[in-house]
Amino acid sequence: MFGRLRAWGSGKGKLVDVLFVAPLLLLCLAAAGNIANGSHPPGAHGLNYLEYTAMSAALLVPLLWRRSHPVPVFAIIALVSFFQWLAPVQPLPANIAVLVALYSVVSGCVLRWSLAAGAIVELGIVLLLLRYGTMSAFSLASASVFMVATWIAGIYASTRRRYLEGLEERAERAERERDQQARIAAAAERARIARELHDVVAHNVSVMIVQADGAGYAIDADPEQARRAVRTISSTGRQALAEMRRLVGVLRQDDGSEEEYAPQPGVADLDGLLLHIRQSGLPVEYTVTGTACDLSEGVQLVIYRLVQEALTNTLKHGGPGTHARVEMEYGPREVHLRVTDDGRGAAAPRGIDGHGLIGMRERVAMYDGSVHASPSPGGGFQVTARLPVARAA
Repeated sequence: MFGRLRAWGSGKGKLVDVLFVAPLLLLCLAAAGNIANGSHPPGAHGLNYLEYTAMSAALLVPLLWRRSHPVPVFAIIALVSFFQWLAPVQPLPANIAVLVALYSVVSGCVLRWSLAAGAIVELGIVLLLLRYGTMSAFSLASASVFMVATWIAGIYASTRRRYLEGLEERAERAERERDQQARIAAAAERARIARELHDVVAHNVSVMIVQADGAGYAIDADPEQARRAVRTISSTGRQALAEMRRLVGVLRQDDGSEEEYAPQPGVADLDGLLLHIRQSGLPVEYTVTGTACDLSEGVQLVIYRLVQEALTNTLKHGGPGTHARVEMEYGPREVHLRVTDDGRGAAAPRGIDGHGLIGMRERVAMYDGSVHASPSPGGGFQVTARLPVARAA
């Protein structure tokens, strides 16, 4: 309940100040009414009705600005009280404004202002006791109890406010950090999708180009072969379009509707990839040695993309009559992958030295592996990779 009241009051500061000062004003007006009606002797405070009302208003009205300007409000009330002491005028009910102003300074200002305000109030208590000849250790301690209690209450309110502000600041900082982490994760996901798009586009477009060139050469001499090449181009284009839609669909921000996407390719899909490569005109041999083990989907995707990238570059740069070989060996701790060809090797400008090799290295590095691509000593080109089985599992 108090938390709700505090939240409500934080947005209506001036109204809260008015509601706080109103009862004190009513109390003072009631006392002024007694003076006007004669039920209270006019000289009891040394003031008549108008003087009493003016003095009370001078003490209480500044409290309406106590939260926005605590130090000036305290200074005004302290000066009014000092002139009241000089008059001399006996203490009024409105003098409670001194303690209210003290609380506002202590709870809303730095420590030096809090100490200065407390010292001024204590000095006022001493002057008041000296004026009426009641100065003693007991009377000073008794009169100072209210000042000390108000000062401690203000310190507690100030400490609690700073604590709550610290909690809010830490919560905002944690929220900003969560947003930053989300942006970093989104950027990493976009980079991953960019690598996927590179692999998909580079492989399928290369196949389509090779098949289109073959169809162009065979369209007069061997129409049947040209038709097969055109069908391969059509199926490759559809496959590329489907994969690109799946990858780009991950970036879409829908209105909550769920879409199902095809699973990422793995080791089991290598046969289909190699069949597609063979249909594109590149003979490929595929051998697997060792005891197969369970690999995570991420590692299987890495292996699939490595083979796809290496064979795509062979198809693009190997030249006519090139043969390729894919070897995968399961060891007790590592999986070794080797893709070789007998094409033109270092004589051809390999696109693998650009984004393709960078993508390979990034993928393999995620699983503490390594990859190396270079011309083969006897001619051709080779790509070798090593992936730890323990990390993959």
